[in-house]
Amino acid sequence: MFALGGCTTTVAGVAAPATTPAGAGSGLPARTKDLSLRDVDPCKLLTDTQLNQLKENGAPRLVDRASWRDGPTCAFDVDAAQPSYTYYLETVPNYGIEDWVGGTHHKTSMTQQPVDVPGFPALVIYRPSQGIQDCETLVGVGDGQTLRAQMAPDNSSFTQQQLCDMSTTVAKMAVETLETLK
Repeated sequence: MFALGGCTTTVAGVAAPATTPAGAGSGLPARTKDLSLRDVDPCKLLTDTQLNQLKENGAPRLVDRASWRDGPTCAFDVDAAQPSYTYYLETVPNYGIEDWVGGTHHKTSMTQQPVDVPGFPALVIYRPSQGIQDCETLVGVGDGQTLRAQMAPDNSSFTQQQLCDMSTTVAKMAVETLETLK
């Protein structure tokens, strides 16, 4: 399991930083700009071109509010051929990525690994198990705001790495679209 953490050492004569930018101190890169998720429809975060690249074959559908975890969630189905799976995009306007690193959303049972989403702190998170379940990519797009992309297969046709790569691809696409909305 990969644990994010850090050490702090004080050296006489060396100034400590006055503030900690988003992502710093968590092993994640700092956010270079802020994007807001407030009032953003997660079903609008993938363009038609991106949906075609992902082979999404149905209409994106907003998940019933009772099934949300931390914010509005949209499902994108890829089920015209096997293997079938669903991508989920969730806008989390009230929790920053730091909450998953060591705050209220942190779970020691989950594997966390930094992932590259240019300009933003990001993690892939999954539960190591006997059977492959899913993978989530979390992107700290703004102060106290996180975009969650999840790849959930209908069977075990994918490796854990493939699931995480796929969720990261969707997260990057959604961030690109989010940048154009602002």
